[in-house]
Amino acid sequence: MMTLNDILQWGASRFETANLYFGHGTDNAWDEAVWLASHILNLPPDADRKLLTRELSLYEMTAIRNLYGKRIATRKPAAYLVNEAWFAGQKFYVDERVIVPRSPIAELIAAHFKPWIKLSQVKNILDLCTGSACIAIACAKQFPNAQVDASDISEAALEVAKINVEKHSSSVHLYQSDLFKALPIKKYDIIISNPPYVDAEDMAALPQEYNAEPRLALAAGKDGLRLVDKILKQAKNYLSDEGILIVEVGNSEAALVAKYSQVSFVWLEFKQGGQGVFLLKAEDLKNF
Repeated sequence: MMTLNDILQWGASRFETANLYFGHGTDNAWDEAVWLASHILNLPPDADRKLLTRELSLYEMTAIRNLYGKRIATRKPAAYLVNEAWFAGQKFYVDERVIVPRSPIAELIAAHFKPWIKLSQVKNILDLCTGSACIAIACAKQFPNAQVDASDISEAALEVAKINVEKHSSSVHLYQSDLFKALPIKKYDIIISNPPYVDAEDMAALPQEYNAEPRLALAAGKDGLRLVDKILKQAKNYLSDEGILIVEVGNSEAALVAKYSQVSFVWLEFKQGGQGVFLLKAEDLKNF
């Protein structure tokens, strides 16, 4: 018999030998092995470490080995193999129609975007390029008195978003829209977006795992700012006077700063890791 620790060690070693790329919820071979084995064994992310000494049945060992083999053979992110991903402490359904949730914005949501806005003044929230709707649903959980709207240009992505909205019994309203175009005319206190922001050079160099994700949700032109430019120009028409705009731009941060050198972007810091997320107030958008 093998213990859980034995098979985790075996799986992590195989992942390292296969030169897999991590970054869709884990950043190392051991955590990836734990995630996949936990799915088979129906264990929560915070399972007791004493379980490492548990002996596995032949069925469990075979199922875990097969899933490890599938991860190596397909090089798909683990989230797609098990159709689930964790974000802001909640489990979401995911498949290849949406990118795997991994934004550091989860930390901001948990903190109610303090100190940038007061909880009591938040009545309307918008999540642009919502994908799986994880950001929108997390906001709905943290701001139960606010109306949360979420939009995406992809009909396929919105099918996944609908699954998650129904799963979490959320009041999120979904819209198929190219950014703001098909949204209701209203003012939002918080506009959040994790749009496509990968530039052409980085797209060409993406590891195979990232190529499993929808290109529409990643590629953003030569400089990675194709959608961010539009958001900056249009957001002022949808943001309340005291509202805030939060956008993730990842590695395109340098290109954004260079292009808009006159703008005083607030680059947010994260205790749990992550970068490339800026904040602007409504007054900062008047000159766009």
